[in-house]
Amino acid sequence: MTRAPMGDPPASRRLRPAMQAGPFPQRGVVLPVALVLLVLVTLVGLAAVRGTVMQQRMAANFYDREIAFQANEAALRQAEAAIRTATAAASGAAGFPDCSPGSGNVCQADPFNDDRVPADAITEVPTTAFDGGRLAAGKPQYIVQYMGNFAMPVPNVKQISSCSGYLPCASTQTADFYRITARSGDPAAIDGRAYVMLQSVFRK
Repeated sequence: MTRAPMGDPPASRRLRPAMQAGPFPQRGVVLPVALVLLVLVTLVGLAAVRGTVMQQRMAANFYDREIAFQANEAALRQAEAAIRTATAAASGAAGFPDCSPGSGNVCQADPFNDDRVPADAITEVPTTAFDGGRLAAGKPQYIVQYMGNFAMPVPNVKQISSCSGYLPCASTQTADFYRITARSGDPAAIDGRAYVMLQSVFRK
Protein backbone atom coordinates (compact mmCIF):
# COMPACT_ATOMS: atom_id res chain seq x y z
CA MET A 1 0.00 0.00 0.00
CA THR A 2 1.50 3.26 -1.05
CA ARG A 3 1.08 6.35 1.11
CA ALA A 4 0.67 9.74 -0.46
CA PRO A 5 3.45 12.23 0.39
CA MET A 6 2.52 14.59 3.21
CA GLY A 7 2.36 18.25 2.38
CA ASP A 8 4.63 20.91 3.85
CA PRO A 9 3.78 22.18 7.36
CA PRO A 10 2.13 25.58 7.70
CA ALA A 11 4.35 28.68 7.58
CA SER A 12 3.62 29.53 11.24
CA ARG A 13 4.96 26.14 12.31
CA ARG A 14 8.05 26.54 10.18
CA LEU A 15 8.96 30.06 11.50
CA ARG A 16 8.33 29.49 15.21
CA PRO A 17 11.41 27.33 15.84
CA ALA A 18 13.60 29.78 13.91
CA MET A 19 12.37 32.75 15.98
CA GLN A 20 12.87 30.94 19.24
CA ALA A 21 16.38 29.93 18.34
CA GLY A 22 17.53 33.44 17.32
CA PRO A 23 20.71 34.92 18.87
CA PHE A 24 18.84 37.96 20.48
CA PRO A 25 15.60 36.84 22.06
CA GLN A 26 13.25 39.56 23.38
CA ARG A 27 13.44 40.05 27.15
CA GLY A 28 11.33 43.27 27.75
CA VAL A 29 14.04 45.84 28.82
CA VAL A 30 12.29 48.85 27.24
CA LEU A 31 9.89 49.36 30.14
CA PRO A 32 12.58 49.48 32.90
CA VAL A 33 14.69 51.92 30.86
CA ALA A 34 11.66 54.14 30.26
CA LEU A 35 10.82 54.12 33.97
CA VAL A 36 14.40 55.07 34.92
CA LEU A 37 14.39 57.94 32.44
CA LEU A 38 11.01 59.09 33.76
CA VAL A 39 12.37 59.13 37.32
CA LEU A 40 15.42 61.16 36.22
CA VAL A 41 13.28 63.71 34.39
CA THR A 42 11.03 64.01 37.45
CA LEU A 43 14.02 64.66 39.73
CA VAL A 44 15.37 67.32 37.38
CA GLY A 45 11.97 69.00 37.28
CA LEU A 46 11.64 68.98 41.06
CA ALA A 47 15.11 70.50 41.42
CA ALA A 48 14.20 73.28 38.99
CA VAL A 49 10.94 74.02 40.81
CA ARG A 50 12.73 74.08 44.15
CA GLY A 51 15.32 76.53 42.84
CA THR A 52 12.60 78.80 41.44
CA VAL A 53 10.68 78.80 44.71
CA MET A 54 13.88 79.59 46.65
CA GLN A 55 14.66 82.53 44.37
CA GLN A 56 11.14 83.87 44.78
CA ARG A 57 11.45 83.68 48.55
CA MET A 58 14.80 85.46 48.47
CA ALA A 59 13.38 88.22 46.29
CA ALA A 60 10.35 88.60 48.57
CA ASN A 61 12.53 88.79 51.69
CA PHE A 62 14.80 91.38 50.09
CA TYR A 63 11.76 93.42 49.03
CA ASP A 64 10.33 93.22 52.54
CA ARG A 65 13.63 94.39 54.05
CA GLU A 66 13.78 97.35 51.67
CA ILE A 67 10.31 98.43 52.78
CA ALA A 68 11.38 98.15 56.42
CA PHE A 69 14.50 100.19 55.68
CA GLN A 70 12.45 102.96 54.03
CA ALA A 71 10.13 102.99 57.03
CA ASN A 72 13.15 103.45 59.29
CA GLU A 73 14.36 106.34 57.18
CA ALA A 74 10.96 107.98 57.56
CA ALA A 75 11.16 107.52 61.34
CA LEU A 76 14.59 109.19 61.44
CA ARG A 77 13.32 112.21 59.49
CA GLN A 78 10.26 112.44 61.75
CA ALA A 79 12.47 112.34 64.86
CA GLU A 80 14.67 115.12 63.50
CA ALA A 81 11.58 117.24 62.94
CA ALA A 82 10.46 116.53 66.52
CA ILE A 83 13.86 117.63 67.86
CA ARG A 84 13.70 120.89 65.91
CA THR A 85 10.19 121.59 67.22
CA ALA A 86 11.01 120.67 70.83
CA THR A 87 14.23 122.70 70.99
CA ALA A 88 12.71 125.78 69.44
CA ALA A 89 11.51 126.98 72.85
CA ALA A 90 13.86 125.02 75.08
CA SER A 91 17.38 123.65 75.02
CA GLY A 92 19.04 120.58 76.45
CA ALA A 93 17.01 117.45 77.01
CA ALA A 94 13.75 119.22 76.08
CA GLY A 95 11.67 116.38 77.49
CA PHE A 96 13.66 113.57 75.88
CA PRO A 97 15.37 110.84 77.95
CA ASP A 98 18.61 112.31 79.27
CA CYS A 99 21.77 110.21 79.14
CA SER A 100 24.23 113.09 79.05
CA PRO A 101 27.39 113.10 81.20
CA GLY A 102 26.46 113.90 84.79
CA SER A 103 22.88 112.66 84.43
CA GLY A 104 23.73 109.26 85.89
CA ASN A 105 22.18 107.49 82.91
CA VAL A 106 24.00 105.50 80.26
CA CYS A 107 22.94 105.49 76.63
CA GLN A 108 22.34 101.82 75.98
CA ALA A 109 22.98 100.39 72.53
CA ASP A 110 19.30 99.42 72.21
CA PRO A 111 17.11 101.84 74.15
CA PHE A 112 13.98 99.91 73.19
CA ASN A 113 15.12 97.13 75.54
CA ASP A 114 16.32 99.48 78.28
CA ASP A 115 14.07 99.40 81.34
CA ARG A 116 15.25 102.88 82.35
CA VAL A 117 13.71 104.43 79.24
CA PRO A 118 10.06 105.26 79.95
CA ALA A 119 7.44 103.66 77.74
CA ASP A 120 6.11 107.04 76.61
CA ALA A 121 9.53 107.80 75.10
CA ILE A 122 8.74 105.37 72.28
CA THR A 123 7.05 107.43 69.57
CA GLU A 124 5.12 105.80 66.75
CA VAL A 125 5.24 107.59 63.42
CA PRO A 126 1.68 108.60 62.47
CA THR A 127 0.26 107.54 59.13
CA THR A 128 -0.07 111.20 58.18
CA ALA A 129 3.73 111.40 58.13
CA PHE A 130 4.43 107.95 56.67
CA ASP A 131 2.01 105.31 55.47
CA GLY A 132 3.46 102.08 54.18
CA GLY A 133 0.02 100.66 53.53
CA ARG A 134 -0.34 96.91 53.26
CA LEU A 135 3.28 96.51 52.23
CA ALA A 136 4.66 97.59 55.62
CA ALA A 137 4.71 95.07 58.45
CA GLY A 138 3.90 97.74 61.05
CA LYS A 139 4.29 101.37 61.97
CA PRO A 140 7.87 102.58 62.48
CA GLN A 141 8.90 103.80 65.93
CA TYR A 142 11.71 105.94 67.29
CA ILE A 143 13.33 107.05 70.55
CA VAL A 144 15.22 110.32 70.96
CA GLN A 145 17.88 110.57 73.69
CA TYR A 146 19.75 113.67 74.76
CA MET A 147 23.48 112.93 74.81
CA GLY A 148 24.72 116.30 76.08
CA ASN A 149 26.22 119.59 75.01
CA PHE A 150 29.59 119.21 73.32
CA ALA A 151 32.02 121.28 71.32
CA MET A 152 31.26 121.24 67.63
CA PRO A 153 33.82 119.59 65.34
CA VAL A 154 36.28 121.89 63.65
CA PRO A 155 36.45 123.51 61.21
CA ASN A 156 33.14 125.13 62.03
CA VAL A 157 31.42 125.07 58.67
CA LYS A 158 28.59 127.37 59.77
CA GLN A 159 30.97 130.13 60.90
CA ILE A 160 33.72 129.63 58.32
CA SER A 161 32.89 132.91 56.58
CA SER A 162 33.96 134.89 59.67
CA CYS A 163 37.21 132.95 60.11
CA SER A 164 40.53 133.49 58.43
CA GLY A 165 40.67 131.21 55.40
CA TYR A 166 40.00 127.58 56.23
CA LEU A 167 41.44 127.68 59.74
CA PRO A 168 39.08 126.87 62.64
CA CYS A 169 37.44 129.76 64.42
CA ALA A 170 39.07 130.99 67.57
CA SER A 171 35.91 130.80 69.67
CA THR A 172 34.80 127.28 70.54
CA GLN A 173 31.11 126.72 69.94
CA THR A 174 28.98 124.02 71.46
CA ALA A 175 25.80 122.31 70.40
CA ASP A 176 23.24 119.88 71.80
CA PHE A 177 23.56 116.35 70.46
CA TYR A 178 20.73 113.84 70.30
CA ARG A 179 20.78 110.18 69.39
CA ILE A 180 17.87 108.81 67.38
CA THR A 181 17.11 105.09 67.41
CA ALA A 182 14.47 103.97 64.94
CA ARG A 183 13.02 100.57 64.14
CA SER A 184 10.68 99.37 61.42
CA GLY A 185 8.06 98.21 63.91
CA ASP A 186 7.37 96.44 67.15
CA PRO A 187 8.97 92.96 66.90
CA ALA A 188 6.01 91.47 68.77
CA ALA A 189 3.58 92.80 66.16
CA ILE A 190 5.34 92.32 62.82
CA ASP A 191 4.87 88.52 62.90
CA GLY A 192 8.27 87.42 61.64
CA ARG A 193 8.56 90.06 58.90
CA ALA A 194 11.78 91.92 58.16
CA TYR A 195 13.06 93.96 61.12
CA VAL A 196 15.49 96.83 60.68
CA MET A 197 16.95 99.18 63.29
CA LEU A 198 18.90 102.36 62.53
CA GLN A 199 20.65 104.96 64.68
CA SER A 200 21.83 108.46 63.90
CA VAL A 201 23.21 111.43 65.83
CA PHE A 202 21.50 114.77 65.32
CA ARG A 203 23.08 118.09 66.25
CA LYS A 204 20.99 121.08 67.20
